[in-house]
Amino acid sequence: MHLDKHKLKRAADRGLLRPEQVEPLWRFLTAQDPRQTRFQFSHILYYLGGLMAIGAMSLFMTLGWQQFGGWALVTTGLLYALAGLGLTEWFRARRLFIPTGICAVLVVVLTPLTLYGWQYAQGWWEPGGPYPMLFGSGHWRPLSLELATLAVAAIMLWRYRLPLLMLPLAATLWFLVLDTSGWLLDERPEVQQWASLWCGLLMTMAAIRIELANDSRQDFAFWLYLWGGTTFWAGLSLLQLGGNEPGPEYLVGNLLMILLGTLLVRRILVGLGGLGTAWYLGYLAWEVFADSLLFPLALTAIGLAVMGLGIFWQRHQRRLTERLLAMLPPRLSALLARRAED
Repeated sequence: MHLDKHKLKRAADRGLLRPEQVEPLWRFLTAQDPRQTRFQFSHILYYLGGLMAIGAMSLFMTLGWQQFGGWALVTTGLLYALAGLGLTEWFRARRLFIPTGICAVLVVVLTPLTLYGWQYAQGWWEPGGPYPMLFGSGHWRPLSLELATLAVAAIMLWRYRLPLLMLPLAATLWFLVLDTSGWLLDERPEVQQWASLWCGLLMTMAAIRIELANDSRQDFAFWLYLWGGTTFWAGLSLLQLGGNEPGPEYLVGNLLMILLGTLLVRRILVGLGGLGTAWYLGYLAWEVFADSLLFPLALTAIGLAVMGLGIFWQRHQRRLTERLLAMLPPRLSALLARRAED
């Protein structure tokens, strides 16, 4: 529920608050957590500028830089990292937490570039080869870059306690799992798809565990839900696409994502599950029941039944929620109750 000062004044006009309580109460509410602010246009500029800087030092790093040698990459990476650390501290001192997080992420992203430059200077990479942003070679060199990035991300997260630092941590962990599976098992696409699926599932479980243990109002689980849910869904979908005939287990998996996302109030899980469900129903309509006259009628009936279930849930939501929470472990029940209130 969105609460603003105007609503507090209306509550005072109706006698629910004393007029002199409005201003102190509003100051109390807005001072509780300065990091939890509404999304503003300035935030778009923050993220856009940060994305450009991060992309310049990762995805858009061209071969032209390598003509200066590996030590030039090391020097560039270290100078940028020092500048990023300085900006991180400067923004943090002024309680500008979004720019603080973006600059901290920039420092993490510079880790593989700097280490790659050092390895390149030692002759461990093929001359003229691209900066290894597309991992999956199953070699120890990309693994060393990923392990170093994980270490720096963990240190930055410990130092600054910002949720945005969970993004490079989750992304690098996913790359590490894909590379390790290709190195130890097989580099076939099916193996990496299974690895992505299980990695995403474990990330989602870790996000739930973090929410259970997190007492602050900072959402450290958000990026794990985003990256874990996306990689799980991508692995599941690619495995089904590889067989060209998605089975009912694909529909079940997407419905479970919708259910879990609804319980945890995580829109990313609901959106991915809804996308997969729509794709599966489209597959049934255009492939399995292409010539069936009853399929549209059956699908319409199912749709109306789902709408009826939604009406039933809306009318009896409180009672059903209380019964559901009573069947769960106490800490998980408290988490779901808190998420529902937020």
